[in-house]
Parts: sequence; C-alpha cells; structure tokens
Amino acid sequence: MEEQDKIIVFQERQIRRIWHNEEWWFAVVDVIEVLTESTKPRDYWYRLKEREEKSSGVQLSTICRQFKIVAQDGKMRETECANTEAMFRIIQSIPSP
Repeated sequence: MEEQDKIIVFQERQIRRIWHNEEWWFAVVDVIEVLTESTKPRDYWYRLKEREEKSSGVQLSTICRQFKIVAQDGKMRETECANTEAMFRIIQSIPSP
C-alpha cells in the first residue's frame, strides 16, 4: 500500500480508500457494509446496481473505477471504488430503513 493509501474507520468498521488524481476513492462494498449492516455487501451492491438501473436507468458502475487495493485476505484485488461525489450518489440509492 502506498503512503497515501489509508484505511479509515467509521462506526468501528474499516473503509478502504486510495488516493488517485488528487482525490480519495472509497471501496464501495465497505461503505455499503457500514451503512446497511449487510452480511453480504457484495451481493447488496450487485442488487443495488440492478435496482437502480431498472428504476432510473442509471448504471452506478459507470461512476466507479476499479483499483487494486488490499482485500481481507491480504492480497491486492480489483475493487470498485467511488470518489466523494459518486459515493454520495450511491448512498442516495440505498433505501432507508
């Protein structure tokens, strides 16, 4: 991990992020896990993308980028990440309880 790549903690959970082109990009599944308390955040993200495309025609993956960041197994894995603006858009798509 580069010096500027950091893990941040929100509500006692880790959110992976990477510094790219002068802005932070956050691992989408990490944010989803924190906000939804889902035990399967990858599945939740997949369903969220499908639901949003059907309801509004927006493909959330198009506002994300793939970056290699450290996964739970310690290996570098391609992970969908969103900058702050895109992350707010994704958060708006998550149904409120």
